[in-house]
Amino acid sequence: MKLLIIEDEVKTGEYLKLGLTEAGYMVDLVQDGRVGLQYALEQSYDLIILDVMLPGLNGWQIIQQLRTQQRLMPVLFLSAKDQVEDRIRGLELGADDYLVKPFSFAELLARIRIILRRGAGTNEVTLLYVADLELDLLRRRASRGGKKIVLTAKEFSLLELLMRRKNEVLPRSLIASQVWDMNFDSDTNVIDVAMRRLRAKVDDDFEVKLIHTIRGMGYVLEEPESTL
Repeated sequence: MKLLIIEDEVKTGEYLKLGLTEAGYMVDLVQDGRVGLQYALEQSYDLIILDVMLPGLNGWQIIQQLRTQQRLMPVLFLSAKDQVEDRIRGLELGADDYLVKPFSFAELLARIRIILRRGAGTNEVTLLYVADLELDLLRRRASRGGKKIVLTAKEFSLLELLMRRKNEVLPRSLIASQVWDMNFDSDTNVIDVAMRRLRAKVDDDFEVKLIHTIRGMGYVLEEPESTL
């Protein structure tokens, strides 16, 4: 799942991005209100973590713009503005939650999961299937043929990307940008190493292999014809 953090405090923003990435989310971080609004309007996010006091546009203005343009993605305010009227204002403008700084990261993570679970009751896909492979996006669990697969946060994100785009050959450059948030460097083998580890966990114990290398092009997670 993909999150957008709009936070102008550098240390707080980097702390949030690192923690949420380690929790398995794909995260974009911007520090300016106008840029944040642009990201929110042009890209698809499962949730936005929004500060109130920002350069460019403040958080109130950003959520007003989003709701005016019928952009209904969940918004969680994370702000040092701690007065009751601030929290009420944020919620009345359309936020799904409001957490005051300083905050507990564990509490923030719990609130994010609750908001995403609510979304699951509408139209958000939270379970992915390819053949006998299952990925539970909310519980962060993977299994194949009923057997649990233990994944690191990066491996989970990598498998989620492959399953969401099953049967599509994904070039290394796209995988690098989507999972590692970096431009692909041909001198690094981080993607190939991660893919080998993921493939060993997903395929080694099964006769039917799902993850394939397409020489010179990239990787694909392919649904066997017998299950189509």
